[in-house]
Amino acid sequence: MRIEVWSDVVCPWCYVGKRRLESALSRFPSRDEIEVVWRSFELDPEAPRRRDGSAAEHLARKYGMSEEQVASSWARLTELAAAEGVEYHLDRTQGGSSFDAHRLIHLGAEHGRQDEVKERFLRAYFTEGEAIGEPSVLRRLAIEAGLPAGDTDDVLATDRFAAEVREDEDRARLLGINGVPFFAIDERYGVSGAQSSELLFDAISTAWAERAASVR
Repeated sequence: MRIEVWSDVVCPWCYVGKRRLESALSRFPSRDEIEVVWRSFELDPEAPRRRDGSAAEHLARKYGMSEEQVASSWARLTELAAAEGVEYHLDRTQGGSSFDAHRLIHLGAEHGRQDEVKERFLRAYFTEGEAIGEPSVLRRLAIEAGLPAGDTDDVLATDRFAAEVREDEDRARLLGINGVPFFAIDERYGVSGAQSSELLFDAISTAWAERAASVR
């Protein structure tokens, strides 16, 4: 069975959602028979490689909030993330384009290390304050996640996997996905948002039971 997850490496709810999915799968008896595939989604396709100004200033402008409101929202998100074992330093995040990160996540899939690359990028952005749009940063992180240096350099120097990223994003539009994370479970159920691990477990269990019944 396959679970496809549309998410972005600069989406705080996506990191929380990843942990909740992992928690649900850790309790699922047939975990080894489930494949998780990470699909590309850009929250801001027009973002530059590195955005000027602080993250708080950007969010305040984008959503018409005060910086105090942003700080309050960040405090709640940081607490939620901590409950899932994730450390957030949202005031240190360096926003920018996630397109190249998604291309390298596709490279990760080719090498059987997609989850490792996804995890490394999320931790780098939310915990370590890395500039996730910068090629030199991405190169280092991808190699740390186990990708070959030569293939990583090839992706960053060309448009390799650009079509695959766009295909993921086109599929998201066709499926009506306008927010992430979004979990497509066995092409039977869609779960939108960083739902609880219990809800995800129930959805996976239901899809698994329906799949088993259909092949009897």
